Amino acid sequence: MKTLQEIYHIAEQENITVDHFALFNREALSISDADGSCYIALDSDKLQNETDERSKLAHELGHCITGAFYNQYSNYDCRQKHENKADKWAIKQLIPLNELDEAVAAGHTEIWELAEHFGVTEDLARKAICYYVYGNLATKLYF
Repeated sequence: MKTLQEIYHIAEQENITVDHFALFNREALSISDADGSCYIALDSDKLQNETDERSKLAHELGHCITGAFYNQYSNYDCRQKHENKADKWAIKQLIPLNELDEAVAAGHTEIWELAEHFGVTEDLARKAICYYVYGNLATKLYF
């Protein structure tokens, strides 16, 4: 499990710029330019807390590090495929399988408990369980 500072450090090591400024329709976004450089924007006013920031920053880093960007103008590009790839990267960083197993063995069995234990959103905790148990992120099928 990585701290917020460790996630920012990964961005720095990967030469990914993270800026904080107002965004109109979302809390966070990542973009890649023509030379492959990646940039992340976070709207601090829309982030609920450090847990929300960790989860969203890790997700956006997942887009950058895995190259999971979609083309909104292509009929052949599946947005969800890229979102899932970013989520899986974030899950592996913030909720590693061995640490999830240890947390469950220690009695953290409710979603909110796991989210609190790992310092992530409940949504990401649900996705992690689906990913490790079922091999997918289809939380609506299981929760």
